[in-house]
Amino acid sequence: MATALDFQRMLRGAALRVTRPRTAVLSAVLAHPHADTDTIIGAVRSSLPKVSHQAVYDSLHTLTAAGLVRRIQPSGSVARYELRVGDNHHHLVCRACGAIADVDCAVGDAPCLTASDDRGYAVDEAEVVYWGLCPDCSTAESS
Repeated sequence: MATALDFQRMLRGAALRVTRPRTAVLSAVLAHPHADTDTIIGAVRSSLPKVSHQAVYDSLHTLTAAGLVRRIQPSGSVARYELRVGDNHHHLVCRACGAIADVDCAVGDAPCLTASDDRGYAVDEAEVVYWGLCPDCSTAESS
């Protein structure tokens, strides 16, 4: 589990100033993977009660731009954030409850980056979203 010192190192490694809102946002995203902005704001406010919405939004934007946080937005969903960056993993999304889980590429490190025809694009990321029912919702539906 990452510590405040780890977050400070991450921020400095990305040439960012270490601020309480940024470290609190990193901690919140770690504690709540795939959380939306409102959930992150609530988690940040548990340690920094007076932090503004804007400070959290700005931190999320800065951390995402620096590559420390990944922003995903499955179809029909609000933006969500995770700390798993630097790989080409994908997501499973439950159609009933909205739960999201990480899933690695089917084969190799990043096979999804090899398009059948890249049409001259320099592909650096691929996004695959698997839709279905999570185990809990699947069980509830069959009973």
